[in-house]
Amino acid sequence: MSAQREDPPYRRIVAEIRARILAGELRPGDRMPSIRQVAQRWGVAVATATRVMAALREEGLVEAKVGSGTLVSVRAVRPRATSPRARRPGGPREALNRKDVLRAAVAIADVEGLDAVSMRRLAAELGVGPMSLYRHVANKDELVTQMADEVFGEPELPLPGPEGWRAKLELISRAQWELCRRHLWLPRAVSFTRPALAPNMMAHTEWTLRALDGLGLPMTIRSREALTLHALVITVALSMADEVEAEQETGVTLAGWWLARRKRADELLDDGRFPLLSTIPEEAVSDLDELFEYGLARHLDGFAVLVEGHARTRS
Repeated sequence: MSAQREDPPYRRIVAEIRARILAGELRPGDRMPSIRQVAQRWGVAVATATRVMAALREEGLVEAKVGSGTLVSVRAVRPRATSPRARRPGGPREALNRKDVLRAAVAIADVEGLDAVSMRRLAAELGVGPMSLYRHVANKDELVTQMADEVFGEPELPLPGPEGWRAKLELISRAQWELCRRHLWLPRAVSFTRPALAPNMMAHTEWTLRALDGLGLPMTIRSREALTLHALVITVALSMADEVEAEQETGVTLAGWWLARRKRADELLDDGRFPLLSTIPEEAVSDLDELFEYGLARHLDGFAVLVEGHARTRS
């Protein structure tokens, strides 16, 4: 009789931290230990500690706040759903389907990043042979496209949506921003110049174009507006993903990074060469949620001028 396999170290650490969060010992907004602190406390490698924090974030238990580090999530924490392929020991294995493949791939990318997703790794996660995956996806490029399309189907876009074109564009932009917050790999999986012909992603573009109905704008402007809005989301989201990745790899938060460079920054800013830069508050550049909202508001302010100009021309 073979010995029972122990869980990997990172799973045991995740379980311990999860229990503390669910028991209320760690409350929403509490600062989580850094990657290096986790590694030192539990005596594991930095890579293992990185995986711990990524797994907690994927479960919705913690979230990275630029400028503050990793905090216990203020959002409601719900237990993860049972895998659709879960079965009782000795019970029949359910047939693998495309949904299983995509959900498993998204889960890997959410925890370990897009580079960790491979056909071999995915097959191991699902407990099948690599060749069985090729019935559902042709290669990794197609897999990543379908992963992105899968998560773009998560938000339910209301029809017809809120009153007014601006409220509609705010809604679709914030929906995509939240997707990028939940799936940090997503900004790297989409392309503007070679867009994927994927139904859920196309539905977002169609919804945005429809939001501009009745304004008298030519389709060229409407399509460019849809692309520009999406580009605004993706640009800030890439910075967010880079910051989270840097924190995981180094164990240093953005606040800690700036603190380590405070002396050099003071030397540059106190000699009078940069009088305006020296007055910028730190939170103005470190809060990416606020930066996204600012960019969205100012862009829509400018687009409103264009809409009003077309309205005057038509009248």
